[in-house]
Amino acid sequence: MSTIPAASTSKPASTSIASGVHATPHGRVEAFFDPATWTVSYLVVDAATREAAIIDPVLDFDPKSGRTSTTSSDQVLARVREQQLTVNWILETHAHADHLSGAAYLKDRLARDGQGAAPKVAIGRRIQQVQSTFKSLFNLGADFTPNGEQFDHLIDDGESFAIGQMQAQALLVPGHTPADMAYLIDGVVFVGDTLFMPDVGTARADFPGGDAHALYQSVQRLLSLPPQTPVFVCHDYPPEGRPPAWLSTVAEQRARNIHVHEGVTESEFVAMRQARDATLSMPTLILPAIQVNVRAGHFPPADANGVSYLRVPLNAI
Repeated sequence: MSTIPAASTSKPASTSIASGVHATPHGRVEAFFDPATWTVSYLVVDAATREAAIIDPVLDFDPKSGRTSTTSSDQVLARVREQQLTVNWILETHAHADHLSGAAYLKDRLARDGQGAAPKVAIGRRIQQVQSTFKSLFNLGADFTPNGEQFDHLIDDGESFAIGQMQAQALLVPGHTPADMAYLIDGVVFVGDTLFMPDVGTARADFPGGDAHALYQSVQRLLSLPPQTPVFVCHDYPPEGRPPAWLSTVAEQRARNIHVHEGVTESEFVAMRQARDATLSMPTLILPAIQVNVRAGHFPPADANGVSYLRVPLNAI
């Protein structure tokens, strides 16, 4: 049985997708918000060449039934097909704990579309450290090698690459996990879970390998970008009365981020982050999500009966 997630008609009825478009100097960013997981995925398009990248795609998962569906990724796929784009990259900011990755599904569908070479699924090189940690936690066995081979490309800090005529650079921003990457593309930055909207704050730092000191330093790296730089977040958990949002600027983050605005010291931030993290429950999908996401969106190998299974370590986290 293929380890590429298959399409299904099953999807929680409460889930819908909202989108938005933002112009960049040489193209545009299209956002797709999934309220079931509070995740924002992005399609980044170079206007001149119609080459594109997809960032942090979602594979829908119903934890009650164990069924996956592809509505969220299909929204992105439909836009790619509608605009006759060539997707060169599927970029993961990190191994997410709150949604399953749609990277394997999208890579397979885009390859079947005959767009030329299949897109490369890429993530930061430090995913190897994350894989080692979770191989031990889930006792994944000899079939899983924690060397990043599940991904097509491991990105190094400072590495530059192109999306058509748009220039992109990877920025290592550890803290939430050891492997988080931000992507600076055509003058805008995609920050993953490192920063949220200013009225929400910053990511937690208590997952295995997380570090609040490192998170503070990573945030400072992002906030050292030019003030007018648009900042796209990967999740939004809006306070009551505010609709979901995903775009701010470096200047707005410096001035108004409730956790790390200008003047907040590293010791103050670490004390706040550690106290807050101690009150947070584990994300609903952390156990299924991590097992799929460290495999670049593929399911675990099927058992002899043709069915893939996910493990639940008891009393381990």
